Amino acid sequence: MVSLVPSLTESVAATAPGLLVGATDWCSHPADLDVTRVRGTKSPDVPAVIGLRPDLVLANAEENREQDLDALRAAGLAVWVTYPRTVPEALTSLERMLAACGLTRPDWLAEAAEVWEPPFAGHRRTALVPIWRRPWMAVGSGTFTGDVLARLGVDNVLADHPERYPKVDLAELPPYELVVLPDEPYAFSPTDGPECFDVPSVCVSGRLLTWYGPSLVQARTELAAALG
Repeated sequence: MVSLVPSLTESVAATAPGLLVGATDWCSHPADLDVTRVRGTKSPDVPAVIGLRPDLVLANAEENREQDLDALRAAGLAVWVTYPRTVPEALTSLERMLAACGLTRPDWLAEAAEVWEPPFAGHRRTALVPIWRRPWMAVGSGTFTGDVLARLGVDNVLADHPERYPKVDLAELPPYELVVLPDEPYAFSPTDGPECFDVPSVCVSGRLLTWYGPSLVQARTELAAALG
């Protein structure tokens, strides 16, 4: 099996170590993953993936390009594509994907479902969630990231934007109370990003905010602590 999505790589590796034979250069979890690397999510080495002759290739509609997936299918490979936009969709998608891999529901997935079941109770805030600068881009409508934050009491100020990841002019945005800065895809940090805003900024782990997999077990607690 080859995974072209970091969170799916972690999901399979945590459930059935040794099942993967290939993964992208961006697949950083688990840290000791020893498989053939097939470049990036947006530019995979398609011939290398084909050469590994996997029974299944794991992909995501948002992270991977359709032309690469079509090339893999044309070579006779089975491709499983995920596209969750909410936490419940992610949990269901992971269970279906792992079942397609011949695996039973792992304990970490059951724990993640339990962790995310209680609704948020408390004061809600609005936030801008940049994902890139030069040009500025932010999380828009219908995203997994937006749903994660909403379940933590933080409502994306661009949740009704017609685009999922729009380019934005910081001077023309509606009011918001907080800026959430993940460290991926752009590596925002305390010294790169917060200085551009007049409201409080919080730097968070992109893995906890955007990945769906074993990270969901600790994401709710750690993100809530970071967001304050």
